[in-house]
Amino acid sequence: MADQAGNYYELLDWYGKLSTRRVDLVGDYAGQELFIVEGDGLLLRCFDDPDLDFHDGFQLLHAVYAVEHFLQGLLQRKCVFHIVFFNVHKNLCVPRATPSPMRNKYLLARAVIMRHLMVHMPTAHPAIKVFTFDSVLDQAFQDYLIASGVYFIMTHDGANPVPLDKDPRFMKNQDLDPESVEDEELQRRATYRTAIFHFINHGYNVALIDGLEWMDTKYTNKLKEQQVMTMVVEGTRRSNIAPTIDGTLFALQSDDQQINESNHAENDFSEGDVDLLFKEATKEGIVTERMLLALAALRAIQKHHLADKRWVMATLIHLLLIMESNLSSRQIEMPAINLRKQRELDRFLATFAGAATKLLQAPFWTKICTTSSLTCDISDLVDGRLFCKVWFELEHDLERWHLDPRILSKLQRFATVLSLSDEVDRFLAVRSDLSDARSPSTAIISPATLNAVSILPFSHTVFDKHLKSINISVQPQKDPPGRSARVFRELSHWHNAKKRLDPKASHALSDRDKQRALRRNQFFMAEMAGYAASLTGVTGKLLEPELITVSEAGKAPKDAIERTKENNDITKQRKGQASKGTSNAKAIIAANVAAKGGGVADKTMAAWKTVRTNLDAERQLQSRYRKTRNYLRDLSSEKRAIVEAEVEYYALVTLLKIYRLFCKPTEINIQHQIDGISALLFSTIRELTVARGLTKTIINQVKAVVQALKVPGVDFPPTEADRKLSFDSDLRLNEVKAIASSHADFQLQHCGPYMDRNLDSAPDPRVSNFHPDGWQRKVLDELDADRSIFVVAPTSAGKTFISFYAMEKILRRNDDSVLVYVAPTKALVNQIGAEIQARFKKTYRHAGRSVWAIHTRDYRINNPSGCQILVTVPHILQIMLLSPSNAKSWCRKVKCIIFDEIHCIGQAEDGVVWEQLLLLAPCPIIALSATVGNPDQFNSWLTSTQQSSGFDLTMITHQHRYSDLRKFLYKPPKRFTFNGLPEPAFATLGLDGVDGLAFLHPVASLVNKSRGMPQDLSLEARDCLLLWQAMTRHQNKAFPVDENLSPRRLPQVIRKAHIIEWEKQLKALLRSWMAQEQSPFDKVVEELGKPIQDTTRSRSFKSSPEEVSMTTEETQIDANDLYQTTLPLLCKLQERDALPAILFNYDRGKCEGICKAVMQQLKDAESAMKASSPAWKSKVKGYEQYLKNKSKQNPKKVIASRKKGKANDDEGMSKAEKIQDAANEEVNPYANFDPNAAVDGFHFANVAKAEAAELAAIHRELDRRGLQPWLTESLTRGIGVHHAGMNRKYRQAVEMLFRKGFLRVVIATGTLALGINMPCATVVFSGDSVFLTALNFRQAAGRAGRRGFDLLGNVVFQNIATAKVCRLLSSRLPDLTGHFPVTTTLILRLFTLLHESGYSKYAVDAVNSLLSQPRLYLDGPAFKDQVLHHLRFSIEYLRRHDLLSAEGVPLNFAGLTSHLYYTENSSFTLNALIKEGYFHELCSEIDTAESRVLRTLMVVLAHLFGRRPCRHSDQEYIEEIVKRSPSVVFLPSLPASASRILQEHNKQTLEIFTTYVRTFVDQHIHAPDHTLPLTGLSVGAHSYNEDNPPASFLTPLCSAPTIRSPFVALSGHTDTFTSIPSLCRTVRSGVFLEESVIPHLDIYPDETETPLNAYLYDFYMHGDISALERANGIRKSDVWFALNDFSLVLATIVTSLGNYMKIPEGEVDMEDLVGGGDEGNNKDEEAFAAVDSGYGSAASSVQDLVASVSSTSLNTKGKKKKVEESWETEADAEEEEAAWDESDWGEDSEEEEPKTVQEMEKGFVNIYKAFSKLKKEFDEKFRKMFA
Repeated sequence: MADQAGNYYELLDWYGKLSTRRVDLVGDYAGQELFIVEGDGLLLRCFDDPDLDFHDGFQLLHAVYAVEHFLQGLLQRKCVFHIVFFNVHKNLCVPRATPSPMRNKYLLARAVIMRHLMVHMPTAHPAIKVFTFDSVLDQAFQDYLIASGVYFIMTHDGANPVPLDKDPRFMKNQDLDPESVEDEELQRRATYRTAIFHFINHGYNVALIDGLEWMDTKYTNKLKEQQVMTMVVEGTRRSNIAPTIDGTLFALQSDDQQINESNHAENDFSEGDVDLLFKEATKEGIVTERMLLALAALRAIQKHHLADKRWVMATLIHLLLIMESNLSSRQIEMPAINLRKQRELDRFLATFAGAATKLLQAPFWTKICTTSSLTCDISDLVDGRLFCKVWFELEHDLERWHLDPRILSKLQRFATVLSLSDEVDRFLAVRSDLSDARSPSTAIISPATLNAVSILPFSHTVFDKHLKSINISVQPQKDPPGRSARVFRELSHWHNAKKRLDPKASHALSDRDKQRALRRNQFFMAEMAGYAASLTGVTGKLLEPELITVSEAGKAPKDAIERTKENNDITKQRKGQASKGTSNAKAIIAANVAAKGGGVADKTMAAWKTVRTNLDAERQLQSRYRKTRNYLRDLSSEKRAIVEAEVEYYALVTLLKIYRLFCKPTEINIQHQIDGISALLFSTIRELTVARGLTKTIINQVKAVVQALKVPGVDFPPTEADRKLSFDSDLRLNEVKAIASSHADFQLQHCGPYMDRNLDSAPDPRVSNFHPDGWQRKVLDELDADRSIFVVAPTSAGKTFISFYAMEKILRRNDDSVLVYVAPTKALVNQIGAEIQARFKKTYRHAGRSVWAIHTRDYRINNPSGCQILVTVPHILQIMLLSPSNAKSWCRKVKCIIFDEIHCIGQAEDGVVWEQLLLLAPCPIIALSATVGNPDQFNSWLTSTQQSSGFDLTMITHQHRYSDLRKFLYKPPKRFTFNGLPEPAFATLGLDGVDGLAFLHPVASLVNKSRGMPQDLSLEARDCLLLWQAMTRHQNKAFPVDENLSPRRLPQVIRKAHIIEWEKQLKALLRSWMAQEQSPFDKVVEELGKPIQDTTRSRSFKSSPEEVSMTTEETQIDANDLYQTTLPLLCKLQERDALPAILFNYDRGKCEGICKAVMQQLKDAESAMKASSPAWKSKVKGYEQYLKNKSKQNPKKVIASRKKGKANDDEGMSKAEKIQDAANEEVNPYANFDPNAAVDGFHFANVAKAEAAELAAIHRELDRRGLQPWLTESLTRGIGVHHAGMNRKYRQAVEMLFRKGFLRVVIATGTLALGINMPCATVVFSGDSVFLTALNFRQAAGRAGRRGFDLLGNVVFQNIATAKVCRLLSSRLPDLTGHFPVTTTLILRLFTLLHESGYSKYAVDAVNSLLSQPRLYLDGPAFKDQVLHHLRFSIEYLRRHDLLSAEGVPLNFAGLTSHLYYTENSSFTLNALIKEGYFHELCSEIDTAESRVLRTLMVVLAHLFGRRPCRHSDQEYIEEIVKRSPSVVFLPSLPASASRILQEHNKQTLEIFTTYVRTFVDQHIHAPDHTLPLTGLSVGAHSYNEDNPPASFLTPLCSAPTIRSPFVALSGHTDTFTSIPSLCRTVRSGVFLEESVIPHLDIYPDETETPLNAYLYDFYMHGDISALERANGIRKSDVWFALNDFSLVLATIVTSLGNYMKIPEGEVDMEDLVGGGDEGNNKDEEAFAAVDSGYGSAASSVQDLVASVSSTSLNTKGKKKKVEESWETEADAEEEEAAWDESDWGEDSEEEEPKTVQEMEKGFVNIYKAFSKLKKEFDEKFRKMFA
């Protein structure tokens, strides 16, 4: 036992150190992957429900409902799961501190629920399967895991956050021994965590069911969905615990199995006994499983005399009442029973439960029930409260109660089966002597009087028409006097929205300030221009800006082109050029070229001859070929038309020479290069057939090459033109080896990436640089018609040009129209802004206008309200659309909104903002995405929303990438030697044949047939060939492969379109095989998966350039260590010319760690080379001699430079000396040698892709920003890191240098997966993560295969289990779903928009559009009524909390609450504390007890904002972790006064929304609620006569609860609710009520058991990041973001308070607010800009503005400060003055002693001062920590 105890504690210690992530289980993690719900963990969670009565009663049906309700929640969120029970876990479902007699209740409930689910799930939900295994070590379970492809396991970890002495169960049972209870809890935790240990060590992640929380509701077509937030324990961490833990797993659980298990040998009913009983019962008409089970259990009890006959009689009557009663009539109040009788009752129920459990677990039970076709109704086997009532009436009030004759008749039949006829006869004899009078009802309280609240009057011109269907009783009373009136009398309207979009310009600026602002903007513009210079188009060429002018009448460019063609007068065209745009300009250029004729041709040919001469001098043929290709690519279209054919032919001749060389015999196996060159030869020949400028000479020579190579014949267009070639081709065709015998096999095997990819493409005058495909032309047509479009197309398919075409249309239309581009990330915002800069330029008549602007919380570039293309993020656009100041101006100019990466609507945090924007859009939209799982369903919703706004929407889909992706699994070598990077191969595509890289055929991933085949599973040409070959080999008579599918049926020259059709037919046949068990499908998958199985880790790998012969020390490689395996992988990629590469790892710390490790390995190898290489030493020696000679040759220069202290050596030199010196420098081989620079072969940088001056400038910029040296050093070695926590300037540098080609390795999180233009040759998924989902995989993998650069993309999986890889490839994309968009904050913001814009047309239209959306009401008219009811009671909430007047005017702190919309519902609780005067009292001592005030303020705010629940198990580690850390970890309780206010706030909110439910139910729901939520099983009597109930003591329906679920009411609950979670969790079906959209926060410990993480408070107290990571469990890479979010909250509060008090210095635009981290970064950037511009720092921030708060006072009546050159109009000023005059001082002003304005002012100034000081202190610590 000592060893076991040691194992226990070792195991618990291991578990406590595991890392967890809180994730959206479906949206961010599981998607629609299959996972396991561990049954006993599920039951423990449900049995722990405080509403469930298993103590006084035994409400089995309520327990079944709780389990189904939980599972239905998962199902509604589209979770895919199985339920698995383990026999050895059977006692784990019993909650803590359960007395022995009660345990059998839980064990019976477990057996009943298992049986109930197993019987009913196959019918109700066939996909949800229920299994039972002995333990996790059961071989059958292991086989199940493999066969099912389970993703992760959801289970309990045995933790209980409630201390034992506070546990209600323990407090009810004081006779329990605390030590014994704790021992059992230890055993429970150890058993659960042993199972978790087993799962994690086998590579499975574990989601904690006890940490699961339902978040905001989402909607699909018919279902309400909820986000499921839970803790996920990552399985990537392997344990170092001794393997004895796993070995003792079964022993520990076997011991646990014996705990308190009923062991009644007398209950051993045999199969024969039950069968006989069944026959007897059938004779009496008793034919359901419930009755058979009850009778069998009762007979067993009778057989061994375990209970009195009256107990059996009570059981029979109670069963009959269950059969004949309505569910609502069973809401019984427990009778008062003395302790002795209660124990007898408990003992009998325990005995009955034990007997019934044993029967259910008997192997024969299922057999008998199945063969007899019994209805499984055991879910309602026992109603403990009803049983207790029946027994009590039998004992005490027999003469007062009445039973229906139907009950008495059935009772007699029961009695016959159980030999109770005598007892029943005596009972009937008593009944005959009684009168028919019935006892009064025992209904507790009529629910109509509970939680009632009177509704305040409300009327509004816009909202009234939408709310007219809501019939509620409004009390004819005035607004209630609020407590807030004692603190602040003013009920002024919120005027902050009157401020202009850019308040920084609201005050007069000095000339110096204006110049400084201008230079600062120029600095950022220059930075953006540099960023734009790195961007390329679809052909790989750098972008060049096009001058845009307004087209005539705003017509499309196509019309302008057509008009150009009609006009031949070039002079006229030039005069009209300004008005007809650059399309005319292009026509002019074309006309001029035609006029010049041969002159241009001669010059172009002469230039080509010069280039060709230089190419001929290039001795390396591969380099010659690449330079030829680059030359052709960079030619203008006009010049290319002249020389294209000859240049292409020159490239072909060069290739042919390379081919001849490679075909010579060699000892090295280079077949893969020969195959690659062969494919490239064929591709070049095919391209020549369509080249411009073909001549007879070229055609004839190419035909000769075709004949010699024996490649498929190609057709050339007829031509009479001919011209002598400018070079001697020297083909030597007699030396050329034929390529292939089978044309089809050759093309399919090797030429797939080179195939013609045109899919019904055709010229279109609207597109100048390529021929758009059919789907792209359709997009252009829809845009020209000003219709909305929803485009779904994979990455690299060609979506990008859609956005820029729409932008160009807007720019050509006029100078005022606005297009908004919404991107999900700031990185994408920056890129799009730069790309617009690179593509367009335009001249405006008025100053202050610009083509584009960027607007994020972090920074702005250009004026957002003065641009035509605004690039922003969703939150900022929402602020702008809801800003009253924009309603009459900017919003009306918005003509189009582009939503890029629209699938982000499904995100947990920001998805609701996307949805609100889609509903509020005042114009047509363009929605783009590559990853939508349910495009048709989402399109249906999107179409309806657009139509309600007056716009048509068209969905356009395209399924095919431009370049294919080939997948590989990497298996690292056992040993690795690095002597430098190898030389790259030539003309190789893919990584086939590379040692350690196993090719993964897409079909090989379909190992789990139950998942089906995803629609986007794509096959390239070679994949199709391999699939056809495998299917042909394994076909049989029953499953043949049609001869028409043979590749021989394909055309002689195969195009991509042919492959797509062939792929479609092959996949259709494969799907049919997949659906049939007898098909050869499994054999096909097995054969295609052989490369994965056959590839093993090589013994060693040596990487070095060809000329390097030295050998460094060989190192052992740990296959699971990313730091060790990454460099060997990169060497393999370099070997195949498969760089550049992006390595994705979803942990920021790991990204940095990989970069450091690779860089250090490069440096160590370089140092070893330098120390041992004679060649290097000789070179360094020569360099030193060169420096000496140089110094001797020009000593004057050196002396002069030293004298002047200049670094420039040219000082003091004459012009002739400089020329001579430069000449010498060019000749000398040491001129550009730097011994300290990274040596070739020991870095990944392509130094030819960036100028030295450019790199030096970047390094200076980064050094000035104080970045860690290793970051800039890694750039010099061609490696970058990219994640959201990196400095913005560094991220931009990484993006630019990667696009330029200088950086060839970038390690990144998902920041580069969303639309960023950083295409690469290879994507590597470096290590597993919970965030590596099907969606994220497709997004990230789409970066591979650079259009214009790569014909094929490689995807490599590094250190990821094969099963996970197969799952990623075979998983279908998650469905896009929406959120409930009409939040309370949005309602308040809409009222603000209406009122402050003066009911502008835009504002009214926005509200009407939102509330008229037909698909807000996704479940028909009834749901529409629910939304409107919810809206009306949200208004009621705003009214009662002084945020809205009876006329819909925003009051008091509506501004603060609105601006904290991203923190809903925290913002409403903050308002409650302000309104009730808590902060006035707390902050009154800010000048005398600052430290205490700020500390208390921090505790309060940490309870409201950034709330992170602790893990339930965290309480267990207080001694070991918490007490050894400066962190307190568990957030201290709220101050008592604050807690009282918030609890009262929650109580009022509960009353409001209880009334909402009641009014809705009264008006719209009349059907009874008697159906279980998951199985749909109807419970209770189908017909029920309330006038003649089965028993007189049953509850009349008029007195039964009406809004609480009758299943929950069985446990004695009425319509009185104690909390909002209880209301939401137990409300009856048919009512929409989601906890997250009700303005409240649960207060710990009074309203929630789970303590909050004190990470914010802890940081404020100690500022120690390591402590936050170690004790608080906040990942170091997440700390910055968590703290920055809180800093943003503080900034919003401080600014809103300043605006509310009208402090002039405090007027900062809400759109400018940022967190302290972002603010620090912005200050740094502005300081650099100012320094570079020659001006001092001009940084301005919230913190700067609050420095003088103590001397600032409110503007009072008559003293409103006038601001020079204020943007406010005089009317605005007068209106604000009037608003002050009209301020309402509150209804209760006479009840309190009036306070002076000065007293009120002082109270708010103190609050403002306290919050300002807190923000200052917090931000100082924040910035200091990350300095």
